[in-house]
Amino acid sequence: MHGDLEGLVAIIMVFSFPVALMALYIFYRVNKLRSEERMAALARGVSVPIEPELSQAARSRRSGLLLTAAAIGYMITFALIARVEPDAWVAASFGIIPLAVGVGFFLDAALVRRDVRTS
Repeated sequence: MHGDLEGLVAIIMVFSFPVALMALYIFYRVNKLRSEERMAALARGVSVPIEPELSQAARSRRSGLLLTAAAIGYMITFALIARVEPDAWVAASFGIIPLAVGVGFFLDAALVRRDVRTS
């Protein structure tokens, strides 16, 4: 049983590493193309609107969503693996850490929003 799980993990790692590298390259390339497009427009004298920065509440809310969703996905994955390998519940319990941090970001977003309304 352990050999099957190790093989699955090896296959996932082999295929996910190139996908992650490609995603990083695409992110870099898109940002570079946006910058070049903006510089070319400025060189022609066209006014380019600058995208507004996200507020602190919006950044906290986004971080909360991402961390909470990732934690839930992580915990579900290891819960499914635990149906075959009961020791996987230990790994699933580590999903509580990013889940708690995500909930903390949601709380931060709510507090910042409340502070902005009272000011």
